Amino acid sequence: MKIIILLVLFIAVYGIIENTLILTVRREDFGGNIKAAHISDLHKRRFGRGDSRICRLLEKEAPDVIFITGDLVSRTEENFESEEKLLKRLCGIAPVYMIFGNHEQSLPENEQKLLLEMLGRTDVILLRNRTVRTVIKDRNISILGLESAYTVYKKNGGYRGLDKVSVGDIKNLIGDCPPNEDILLAHNPLFAEAYSQWGADITLSGHIHGGAVRIPFTDIGLLSPERRFFPKYSKGVYTLGKMKLGVSAGLGKLRLFDPPEIVIYRL
Repeated sequence: MKIIILLVLFIAVYGIIENTLILTVRREDFGGNIKAAHISDLHKRRFGRGDSRICRLLEKEAPDVIFITGDLVSRTEENFESEEKLLKRLCGIAPVYMIFGNHEQSLPENEQKLLLEMLGRTDVILLRNRTVRTVIKDRNISILGLESAYTVYKKNGGYRGLDKVSVGDIKNLIGDCPPNEDILLAHNPLFAEAYSQWGADITLSGHIHGGAVRIPFTDIGLLSPERRFFPKYSKGVYTLGKMKLGVSAGLGKLRLFDPPEIVIYRL
C-alpha cells in the first residue's frame, strides 16, 4: 500500500513540475543544411513573461526559419497580447510561417477578426491554403499551409463520423504538389497518408499533443483530441514513401510523461 501511495505521489509531483517548469528541445536530423524550429499547440500556456523562455531558447538556437503549426491560441481566448509579443520577438529571430489549427478555426467571428488584426501587426507569414516560394540557404523551397475543413476535427458538436482528408481535397485547397522542394504545414497528422500521396517531401504537424499521456519507455501516446486511443502519429518523425512527417507534441494542454517541446530540425 505504501508503494502505491508513493507512486501516486511521485506521479502527481512530476505532473505538476512537467506542466509548469519543463521546456524541452528535441532534435531531428534529416541530413540537410536548413535549421528549422517547429512550434505547435501553445494554447494558453505561458513560458515566462512574454514567453521569454521560448524566445531565449530560439535566440540561442538561431534557426533559419520558424514554423508554427497551429493552435497558437485557444478558442476561449479573447485577448492576444501575449501571442503578439511572442510573435514579434520570434520574427526578429527568423522568418515565421504559421498555419491555423482547429482552435483558430473555431474562434468566434469577432475573436478571429481580432486575431487576424493582431497577426497583421507582425511579420508572420500566415498560410491559409496558400503557397509561398522562397530561398533558404540557396535552396528554392515551396512552403505550403493546409487548412482542412473543421469537420475533420468536430462535426455536429461531437466526434462521430468525422470527415477525412483526401488527395483530392488537398488539390482543391492548395493545388498540385510543386516540382521543387516543398514543406507542407498541416495541423492534423492523422491524414499523413494523403499528404504523402499528394507528393509532399516534408510535412510538419501538431494537434495530437503527444497523446497527452505517453506510456513510459515506449513511443506510444494514449489519446488524441478526437477521443481516440493510441493515435497512429503522435510524436516524432515518421517515413511514408518519400515523405518525412515531423509531429510535435506541442507546448500546451495538460500532459504526463510528455514534456512540452520545441523541435529543431536539420532539413
